[in-house]
Amino acid sequence: MKNMLTIISNALCRITGKNVLLIDLSEYVSLTSPAAPALAKTQRQPPKPPPGARVVVSRSYADFTPQATFDIKKCEVHRLEEGPAGKAELTREQGLQYYRTMQTIRRMELRADQLYKQKIIRGFCHLYDGQEACAVGIESAINPSDHLITAYRSHGYTYTRGVSVKEILAELTGRKGGVAKGKGGSMHMYAPHFYGGNGIVGAQIPLGAGIALACQYQGNNQVCVTLYGDGAANQGQLFESFNMAALWKLPCIFICENNRYGMGTSVERASASTDYYMRGDFIPGIRVDGMDVLCVREATKFAADHCRAGKGPIVMELQTYRYHGHSMSDPGVSYRTREEIQEVRSKSDPISLLKERMLSSNMASAEEFKVIDVEIRKEVEEAAQFATSDPEPPLEELCNHIFYNEAPIEVRGTNPWSKLKSVS
Repeated sequence: MKNMLTIISNALCRITGKNVLLIDLSEYVSLTSPAAPALAKTQRQPPKPPPGARVVVSRSYADFTPQATFDIKKCEVHRLEEGPAGKAELTREQGLQYYRTMQTIRRMELRADQLYKQKIIRGFCHLYDGQEACAVGIESAINPSDHLITAYRSHGYTYTRGVSVKEILAELTGRKGGVAKGKGGSMHMYAPHFYGGNGIVGAQIPLGAGIALACQYQGNNQVCVTLYGDGAANQGQLFESFNMAALWKLPCIFICENNRYGMGTSVERASASTDYYMRGDFIPGIRVDGMDVLCVREATKFAADHCRAGKGPIVMELQTYRYHGHSMSDPGVSYRTREEIQEVRSKSDPISLLKERMLSSNMASAEEFKVIDVEIRKEVEEAAQFATSDPEPPLEELCNHIFYNEAPIEVRGTNPWSKLKSVS
């Protein structure tokens, strides 16, 4: 407890620019108790603050609500007798962890935005800020051994799958210390049981169905979460995958992250039907509030249980929103207004929603969130420093890892007499 108070005190000093001393009164006599004068002789008294210091009395962990139940938006369902419950339980530890993860993704993406504008990150770069509740809610409902594949807006899932901010930002800047050794960039990051972002629109959908087929074949009780955007929802390969997954009852959760715009085209202009959760036709579907991490978590639990029970695939539509444009080359305000973006930020921001829930239920203090924010800013800034100072991969590593677990082979370069060696 004392270590935590010291950390919070130091953070508040940096934030306010003033000396702040936090005191945990749980160790000391209650000065408002009628027995205080008698107890004062046998119990220690709070230390006197140094001159000019501001005293803030902290609460002990026992003062906080350890667990609470919240009403969440009820899901719309298709071909299901009932959907996920309209209530969700949240522990204090879970809430703080969800907040930390979402805020880390947000800060990481904002730092990537700055690095791109400084021309340190080049090429394609699709940011995930605004959609954090989708990644965190999904990951909190499945197992690390379950599988996940997504499209090119993949930085958030790369982080939730266990890759550090440092490795992600270094990959974005094309450095040797990146998760794909600087050779994959924004669209191609991988981790155990995570099959990366995929640059071809909709190409990950049949791949996800294939991963689910492998799960079924191996009988390991695992599921594959296959993510795609509303822009890919009209692809023919999506419906081919739906058909095979339904025929073979594959344990696949098809998730449409509907952020309302496929590139610069609104869903209303691109799709005759915007009920993406019903697009599976013969496959059950759920429409979920994708801005609420608890809604996403409960719906994903429901979907995973459905698949593990041998009932076949299920389709989920997460109604979410991206704050940035489609990619960094898209200003994001030529086909939508700044007022629209600001309205979503002020009314439906996933991080603010969770924070307000926890504060109003006495599950955490504002000071705790400030400390977490300070720690995250420091982590992201250190990662950005690494991503700009780490060396680029040397030329001799250009062709490495073409094959997995193979003997070294020669690869022809850009001309017949140029030879490079590939090492697995």
